[in-house]
Amino acid sequence: MRRGPPRSGSRSPPPGGPPSLTPRRGPPERTAARGPAASPAGGVWLHGLHPVAAALGNPARRLRRLLLTEEAEAALAERLPPPWRIAPERVERGRFATFLAEDAVHQGAALLAEPLPDLPLDRALEHGPGPVLVLDQVTDPRNVGAILRSAAAFGAAALVMQDRHAPPETGALARAASGALEIVPVVREVNLARALDSLKKAGLWVVGLAGEAPVTLAQAGLGGRRVALVLGAEGEGMRRLTREHCDELCRLPIAPEMESLNVSAAAAVALYELARR
Repeated sequence: MRRGPPRSGSRSPPPGGPPSLTPRRGPPERTAARGPAASPAGGVWLHGLHPVAAALGNPARRLRRLLLTEEAEAALAERLPPPWRIAPERVERGRFATFLAEDAVHQGAALLAEPLPDLPLDRALEHGPGPVLVLDQVTDPRNVGAILRSAAAFGAAALVMQDRHAPPETGALARAASGALEIVPVVREVNLARALDSLKKAGLWVVGLAGEAPVTLAQAGLGGRRVALVLGAEGEGMRRLTREHCDELCRLPIAPEMESLNVSAAAAVALYELARR
């Protein structure tokens, strides 16, 4: 479904058969700060029925443990009929408070999995003919998750972020993405300006969203061009070097009473406009 096989050197699944339906050792204890505990080395806890079902159905995702309440197991079976690639462990609802954040909406389902393997930009472009989203220092995992959800809905080929100044793969990001993390390839680049140059060489027209741009996205006359759409962080917007590597700057036609849109809302509106063409 995405990102190809895991890189060499990634962790192998534990030896032996699938885990017992009787819970083995408990998940990690909660940290003193009452936030989510650190996942086992190299792993991430995905939670919520939709993210868990999407990860179970993604052959590129390597799985470690699946914890379900009785109700969640029945609900998950309706979304994704068994057998699954990993046997579930039946747990009580209170168990999730020991390894997830207190405000995590888990619906009685949590999956310990390895992060998806990195994908090179050139391979991500082969995912489909749609636009490519580029995020310049967007750091809120829920915003990134919501952008991924819109990207999947409107047929974007990939999402490009910096290796630094971007959120890692977390349960909160996957929850906000509502399954799209398993659908839309995510590419992490050390140098975003260099990545924009690579997109240009691949034939994409790089369009940056900026509130002060002279034309709207609809007025830009993009025709049949394949677009790489660049969005900056809320408040600061795109950095100067990122702007200089765009082919064109465009804006969204929002009412003057509102200075800007949330970056995930702006991404959804812009992707709809590109899809409408």
